[in-house]
Amino acid sequence: MRLLIAAACCVVSVAAVSASRQRQTPAADQAAKTKPGVMDKVAEEYVKLVLALGQHDADYVDAYYGPPAWKTAAETTKIGLDVIAARAHDLIAELGRERQPSDDMQRLRLQYLERQLSALTARVRMLKGEHLSFDDESRTLYDAVAPTYPESHFQEILDRLAKRFPGNGPLVSRYEAFRREFIIPHDKLDPVFQRAIQACRARTLEHVTLPADERFTVQYVTHKSWSGYNWYQGGYRSLIQVNTDLPIYIDRAIDLACHEGYPGHHVYNVLLEKNLVKDRGWIEFTVYPLFSPQSLIAEGTANFGIEVAFPGKDRVEFERTTLFPLAGMDPARAADYYEVQALVDELAYAGNEAARRYLNKEIDAAQAIAWLERYALMPHDRAAQRVRFFDQYRSYVINYNLGKDMVRRYIESRGGTPDQPAKRWKEFERLLSSPRLPSGLK
Repeated sequence: MRLLIAAACCVVSVAAVSASRQRQTPAADQAAKTKPGVMDKVAEEYVKLVLALGQHDADYVDAYYGPPAWKTAAETTKIGLDVIAARAHDLIAELGRERQPSDDMQRLRLQYLERQLSALTARVRMLKGEHLSFDDESRTLYDAVAPTYPESHFQEILDRLAKRFPGNGPLVSRYEAFRREFIIPHDKLDPVFQRAIQACRARTLEHVTLPADERFTVQYVTHKSWSGYNWYQGGYRSLIQVNTDLPIYIDRAIDLACHEGYPGHHVYNVLLEKNLVKDRGWIEFTVYPLFSPQSLIAEGTANFGIEVAFPGKDRVEFERTTLFPLAGMDPARAADYYEVQALVDELAYAGNEAARRYLNKEIDAAQAIAWLERYALMPHDRAAQRVRFFDQYRSYVINYNLGKDMVRRYIESRGGTPDQPAKRWKEFERLLSSPRLPSGLK
């Protein structure tokens, strides 16, 4: 998800996708709507504070579909950062005086409001100039800290890859020479993406019932620091943007279709709107502050959702028989390609290490790029783009890999193991439909 300000978009193609099944509202959900109380009042103030902080931080409000008048008020009456922080602390204190609810969902709601407000106060401090270390920042904003790995951890993986790509020159160059054959041609990009979206949607709808009028549109854009973004617009609608600044490899079709769409960000936001906003009247979920614990759940479920939708060898088989031919690639190369990708995926935390060192001012931008080239096997242009992402979103990078691992452990601890796909989907949907935050995954 990420980013509200940017250079002009270059729209290449737009495609709408809509689902076909309607979720019925259970009587239990209707009964869950409670009379206005402390949490409802705090929730309204929380939304207004998020909108107010968005006037100081253009990246902060990722989505909002609540009362338009609240957004207008935030824009016309700009509240100072000190006032925002003071009000947030008052709301946290008010929640602290509340008795712990006996209902699990109400208890999760209370924890959600407390932690989201706490992250908001941390963001205020950062905007006022306070510098936090990488780990302190991620702990405060995202309710989690990524593990630290030495260079030797990544070097062991790189040594195995070097045997797969013998020869002279930097390993990243040899790896990129291999990958070059798997770039989706520009004229085939939209057909490949649309087919990937159809498959992700079909697999999701086998297990998750969505509102009949949900849909999203796809745009191809340029001049961004990210590869894909979901802008949730409310009313079960999303705008999904795919950045075409750099070559797009065949594996990104399923990755982005699942991550940004089904069963990732689009489904997550649709289920929150349906189950929490419409059925329960929890207004706090009409706003999504990007720099908050909710983002680890959003990114973690979006990444884990890829393997939920395409487990094990299912993905390779689908790509071999469908996407590779559609992209004009040799289907016989699919298995080989994904064997290599599985090994490269073990380098996932290398990006965190580069960000940690860079944001802790242990290395500069040029050194961070070089580190990513060496230990994350990123070509120079992609490594430079990643450092621009660090500049803009800082410790947000942990939400992708750490979030995925935390979500996987949580789902599997509740019986959603790979050999129990129905249970896996059930627990996945349950998490998507709840206010649970990272500390609640432990």
